[in-house]
Amino acid sequence: MSGSCSVTAMKKVVQLLRVEAGFNRVKVSQAAADWKQFCLQNVQHDPLLTGVSSSTNPFRPQKVCSFL
Repeated sequence: MSGSCSVTAMKKVVQLLRVEAGFNRVKVSQAAADWKQFCLQNVQHDPLLTGVSSSTNPFRPQKVCSFL
């Protein structure tokens, strides 16, 4: 029984390795350059850098309503 389990497991590993071998690889230096370029092009849309207006901020503190 353990022999068939190991064969099945090995077939899954081989299948996974074939899938991974088919991926297009990109050098880390090229990926980093592309990522940097993307970040610089979209910096004006980044709310962490530009801030969020209080009218569009869904997490703004709620106004307190009190009756006196």
